[in-house]
Amino acid sequence: MRTSEFSTSKFSLICGDCFIELKKIKTGTIDMVFADPPYFLSTENGVSCSGGKMVPVKKGKWDKERTLEEKHQFNRNWIKECYRALKDNGCIWISGTFHNIYSIGMALEEEGFKIVNNITWQKLNPPPNITCKCFVHSTETIIWAVKDKKHYTFNYDLMKEINGGKQHKDVWIGSLTKQSEKKYGKHPTQKPEYLLEKIILASTNEGDKILDPFSGSGTTGAVAIRLKRKYIGIEKDKTFYENSINRLKGEENR
Repeated sequence: MRTSEFSTSKFSLICGDCFIELKKIKTGTIDMVFADPPYFLSTENGVSCSGGKMVPVKKGKWDKERTLEEKHQFNRNWIKECYRALKDNGCIWISGTFHNIYSIGMALEEEGFKIVNNITWQKLNPPPNITCKCFVHSTETIIWAVKDKKHYTFNYDLMKEINGGKQHKDVWIGSLTKQSEKKYGKHPTQKPEYLLEKIILASTNEGDKILDPFSGSGTTGAVAIRLKRKYIGIEKDKTFYENSINRLKGEENR
């Protein structure tokens, strides 16, 4: 059951379960999907680094560890609905770490998508590895996939211009999310705006409709509004949903 929805002429933000709400999106109406799904990292014994200290990994119930089979079925289910909602020339971008991204890559192909690029996002200021049992985790993967590999939007000239007149490579380097982008509330996996700006500019045009089934802090929506795209976001957590409404309203009024 849908908890609530907030809509304006530029965006619609839905508080509800993405598996229910995605089914309500009309078939073939979305130009681009960006998704940052759960990494399934939160465990009883997991640890991470925050402020230079060792802390337990407990992002929320939505991030609770699952079996391999449960995780893969979860990915196939929501990716299948995104495939249906996208236009024939539409595309999807999905970010994640090794904890879930390999399942996502296979699920994309199983549900009919064709992978165009495997982007490596290299973080300039990653948190240190506090366990000292492996290398510092300083990258995330962003998969770009399409329904039709012959017909999809790629603003090549614009990407080349942004990159100083050179072809843009599949390694993107930048810092973690700025504190100024968290003024409406913090989210444990919030992506920086520059990342979404590059994605949206690369694969959509003004007036296109963008969907984010795991809206989180609302970064996708904020950047979409700024770049004159329309936005639909789905977020299950009421606090993140309310924070995002304020953020997107603030972006509208800039």
